Amino acid sequence: MSNPSSDDSQAAATEAALVEEVLRQILASRVYDVARETPLDVAAKLSVRLDNQVHLKREDLQPIFSFKLRGAYNKISQLTSRERSKGVITASAGNHAQGVAFAAQRLQIHAVIVMPETTPAIKVEAVSEMGAEVILEGDTFSEAKARCDTLRAERDLVFVHPFDDPLVVAGQGTIGDEIVRQSQGAPNITFVPVGGGGLIAGIAAYIKTRCPDSKVVGVEPFEADAMFQSIAAGKRVTLDSVGIFADGVAVREVGEYTLPIVKATVDEVVRVSNDEICAALKDIFDDTGSVMEPAGALGVAGLKRYVAREGLRNQNLVAVLSGANMNFDRLRFVAERAELGEAREAVFAVTIPERPGAFREFCAAIGRRVITEFNYRLSDRSQARIFVGVATRSKADAQGLAKGLNKNGYNTVDLSDNEVAKLHVRHMVGGRAPDVDRESLYRFEFPERPGALMQFLERLGGRWNISLFHYRNHGADFGRVLAAFEVPESERAAFGAFLDNLGYPYHPEADNAAYSLFLS
Repeated sequence: MSNPSSDDSQAAATEAALVEEVLRQILASRVYDVARETPLDVAAKLSVRLDNQVHLKREDLQPIFSFKLRGAYNKISQLTSRERSKGVITASAGNHAQGVAFAAQRLQIHAVIVMPETTPAIKVEAVSEMGAEVILEGDTFSEAKARCDTLRAERDLVFVHPFDDPLVVAGQGTIGDEIVRQSQGAPNITFVPVGGGGLIAGIAAYIKTRCPDSKVVGVEPFEADAMFQSIAAGKRVTLDSVGIFADGVAVREVGEYTLPIVKATVDEVVRVSNDEICAALKDIFDDTGSVMEPAGALGVAGLKRYVAREGLRNQNLVAVLSGANMNFDRLRFVAERAELGEAREAVFAVTIPERPGAFREFCAAIGRRVITEFNYRLSDRSQARIFVGVATRSKADAQGLAKGLNKNGYNTVDLSDNEVAKLHVRHMVGGRAPDVDRESLYRFEFPERPGALMQFLERLGGRWNISLFHYRNHGADFGRVLAAFEVPESERAAFGAFLDNLGYPYHPEADNAAYSLFLS
């Protein structure tokens, strides 16, 4: 029976042999028949903010907007004539499907791509337009993969694995070669998105072999951290489930081939939240004008977390932008959560007195800060609970604001890390209010600028009780507010004159169907 030290030595020798083989395959790869050498661009704004030199490896600029083309082509291009005549098959709903389809089209090889029936039509069409045979099967990737395995055996097709294949890993590893050459040496740290491990295994094998002092850090979402858990356990761990926001890395189990390479070459794997990914998407857009997919922004999200944790300054850092095939319907979620992920917005539940003028007094307590959101519906005659968003500079700033509000007598709960509040409750504050008396509903518009909401409330004054209020800063030129007031019949004329003299456009909404159905 072998002892632990001999087992460790044998494992280390195996890992070293795998790394050496990957390096040899990288140097012999044929990816540049179709792939381009992507630029290593300076992220000027991010560099200034983080006080480090940040570069972005632009794999979003590949012909299919993803690095996946490299590995797929390197694998398929090295098939034998007999294997090419059979054709290739894979299961994928994302970038790997397009990589295989593109490579097969270029090499004039028949390709079968099995995709879940839930795959967005735009992705199905993109693969089909490249000449691949698309088969839709099931609602999940697992169901599509099962059909893929069956077809592979029935038709004797060659399977192209998305990450757990030496030639696929080597194709992705050419990115490491480019980073070293374009950095004129190597960066201090390279941050790489991690799914099954093919991308980071290739990049890390090259960089650590050529530049041992250069660090490579993997980045995963908290809700899809198979590599992080596998390294901690010392073996492959299968996750019970994965979050699919960053669908490009949403794997339940990392590769059998890739794990030992990652263990031998990667310094650390850090995990980030969805909000941090959204903030990174905004950072990349601000610097490049390009919209990444969530998985494509993981490198930047991890870089920012690592810099904050370690207090890094004046370092040469690289983040790999792995892809830009963003589903358009996700943009709304990204925009909503980016400021929270950057700690530039905090959301609170605040209890204030239920009386005329209380809103205005609360805004005065907040001061000159920008209010980003205000949700309220009358429910109790003694106290009001409002859902409020406020622009902040950092988490510490948000904590200080909450502490100050509590000190001033406003019971305040920070909901910035409350997923239910951010996803659902913020849109559900309201409902019918049985205690409301003679409510009048109006839409208002006012020029959007710092302090604009406070000025609006000051003009409203405290003469009539506000029974409903909704405001959300959308970054437009004009702010939009939906508000309702309790106006006695005897004061209708005075209220009408007040609205006419308010100085802001307003629109009565008493007959609005949505209001009648849900709020009145």
